[in-house]
Amino acid sequence: MRHIITFLLLLASCVTVKADSIATEKISYIPQFSGTVRARWEGDLDDGSSRFQVRNVRVIMQGKIAPEISYFIQTDLCDRGKMKILDAYGQMGIISGLNLRAGQFRMPTGVETFRHPGNYIFANRSTVGKFCNYRAVGARLQYRLPIPLQLEAGVFSPSAIGDHEVWTKTFAFGSKAQYYLGDWTITAGYQTVRPGTVRMDYTDASVAWHSGRWEVEGEYMYKRYARHALDATHLWCIFGSYSMPVKAGIFNYLSFQGRWDGCTDNSDGIATDDNGLLSVTEAARNRLTAGATISYRRTRVWLDLRVNYEKLFYHHGFTPSPGQGDRLIAEMVVHF
Repeated sequence: MRHIITFLLLLASCVTVKADSIATEKISYIPQFSGTVRARWEGDLDDGSSRFQVRNVRVIMQGKIAPEISYFIQTDLCDRGKMKILDAYGQMGIISGLNLRAGQFRMPTGVETFRHPGNYIFANRSTVGKFCNYRAVGARLQYRLPIPLQLEAGVFSPSAIGDHEVWTKTFAFGSKAQYYLGDWTITAGYQTVRPGTVRMDYTDASVAWHSGRWEVEGEYMYKRYARHALDATHLWCIFGSYSMPVKAGIFNYLSFQGRWDGCTDNSDGIATDDNGLLSVTEAARNRLTAGATISYRRTRVWLDLRVNYEKLFYHHGFTPSPGQGDRLIAEMVVHF
């Protein structure tokens, strides 16, 4: 208890120094709202079936109650017909460049998984973004150094975000470092989680280049299962996007995208037998995606009309279930 009190007093003194230095800064207490509506049609090119979906109705409310104290709330009012509370956290500046966040939010590992539905480059996330998509309840420190380097690390409850009542003796952990060098961004991260009966460790690295009309990125993730419950999973994604201004009615941007992503056999970490061994929940695959997007963009609001073609290559002669094979996707994204 003595150590906890000492830490809290030290933290309070740092916050006081920071607050005194910005006391004259003026802020608006009015919350800011934004949102994204993503509606789509998907066609299964293997068996001819298709469907319509409202993939996201993502709504965000954020604001400040003081220059260094902010809040963020994000919910999906319709994620394929279901409502989900995604993020709810407060954030406080401690000293220059250092802030503390506490609440429910995404664990700080990976790059693809942090893209917002309003800024997706493709209709569907890559395998890296899909299979390392963990939100949890916890706390995180982020530090922006004087050099172009950002560090963050956090500790979280291992239980699902829909259950905040669980007491535990084990926790989840996530960390990430990002270094900015001109047009280049280099990212590395580590995460350990236990959503089921087996702990899983993720090591992630990515390199991105963004210059003018071009955006190119490559990300690789290594997923290890405790007690050798399953062979390690390898996940990867490489994509490129080229955009250019156009004049076509209300539309003012046109872009073309290509992506190669995939994974080896993957598991959700929940053992299916008494021996603690894991079953494969996602079969090994490669995927080739080609797409085009025409957009209306005006600073804070935009509309994207996107068409993607996905070609799947499953390993080991695996036969996919309906909807998991080759697909054609057309979607409308409205961000406001």
